[in-house]
Amino acid sequence: MIGKTVKLNNGLTIPKIGLGTWHFPKDLVTDAVYFAITEAGYKHIDCASIYHNEPEIGQAFEKTFKNISRNQIFITSKLWNTSHNPKNVQKECEQTLKDLKLDYLDLYLMHWGIAFKPNRDFEPIDKNGYPILEDISIQQTWEAMEDLVKKGLVKSIGVANFTATQIIDLLTYAEIKPVMNQIELHPYLSQQSLVDLCHYKEIAVTAYSPLGTPANRAINDPVLMDDPIIRKIAKSHKKSPAQILLNWGIKRGTIVIPKSVNKNRIKENIDVFNLELSDKEMDKLNNLNRNQRFVDSEKWWNIPYFG
Repeated sequence: MIGKTVKLNNGLTIPKIGLGTWHFPKDLVTDAVYFAITEAGYKHIDCASIYHNEPEIGQAFEKTFKNISRNQIFITSKLWNTSHNPKNVQKECEQTLKDLKLDYLDLYLMHWGIAFKPNRDFEPIDKNGYPILEDISIQQTWEAMEDLVKKGLVKSIGVANFTATQIIDLLTYAEIKPVMNQIELHPYLSQQSLVDLCHYKEIAVTAYSPLGTPANRAINDPVLMDDPIIRKIAKSHKKSPAQILLNWGIKRGTIVIPKSVNKNRIKENIDVFNLELSDKEMDKLNNLNRNQRFVDSEKWWNIPYFG
């Protein structure tokens, strides 16, 4: 039987499956999160200020924690790019806590390793289509993130969308080591070398878009869950393609955060711990890698962030 939690480098643990909330409509997210925790058994919810639905998620938490102890649920949120200036880091974290109706976060991530100039727009773009940047280093932002831990606002800090170079650089000055790197991962984008590096450095890895982001897929993008190899493996186990993808992610040592507002799929996505993929099946899935990004910042910001 596969264990259900991962131990972080600071001794705390995180559930291997969480509910992602990116692209969750405001009118559906409250019920989806409440259902996931109270009826489907989720103990890990992944949020971010840039998703623009944290106040609605906060309504779900307010209801939930009337009957369930807060320390039973692992909650993650993220610092957006326009708040990298050290004077703004605590301010944004406190706003997230207010919106989510929480006293602390279990994990707070730097969403991207790039600082945008504070603006009414969350993604300020100049006339040439490039983001308007602020001269703030990752080190300056990280030191402000460390202060959040020292002040008890967050229990753990980490990063998201960090490359190997950014991770190596961060480790040269981090007083508090990042516990997590949250990156896009699925069989079409396995990023095995980056996963291996993070694990070698005792940094856990969370896979976002583990199902290939059906809601964010461009017209010409492949449909991951329609892949014949994935479907054949799913049929042999009498499981859904989504369950195969999530089990693959867990078996390679990563945390997965699928998202759905459909109650049946929410329940289905967490029902993957009674499945055992063979080494041969894992190899077949590993060989599907094609370096296919469904979430590519270059399309948004004209910056080849991932090289």
